[in-house]
Amino acid sequence: MTTTATALSQHRATRPADRASRTTTFAGLAYDAFDALAAAQFWAAALRVDLSPGASPARAELVTGSTAGIPPLVFRQVTDGRTLTTPLHLQLTTNDLDAESRRLQQLGARRVGSVNDHGRRSMTLIDPEGNAFDLVDGGGLGR
Repeated sequence: MTTTATALSQHRATRPADRASRTTTFAGLAYDAFDALAAAQFWAAALRVDLSPGASPARAELVTGSTAGIPPLVFRQVTDGRTLTTPLHLQLTTNDLDAESRRLQQLGARRVGSVNDHGRRSMTLIDPEGNAFDLVDGGGLGR
């Protein structure tokens, strides 16, 4: 059994009371960028939220507690060893796929693909830093 499989097996076997005493919690997402301020400005405009005070090219974050339903999102400048791949990317939903796609492209996104899966349309775009994200037509993920 691999180390990861062993850890998952031990996690599943842990009683709920044991898990409640642990202190690790989800705090938000970190977003590596060449220019944290530019990336944060794009995403603030795309998600219609504000930047927190003190944003700079080295570090910026979106205002938390917004109605956009996003977790805390911190942008940090990474200059060494970063490749332009996106192992985890954001997925946004909209009730007007074409109009929202145009708006995001006006903000600096670029469309790189689209899918029509049993009548549910989605698009893959890249932000100005080259990171992929999905724009899905209709209400929510996993439908």
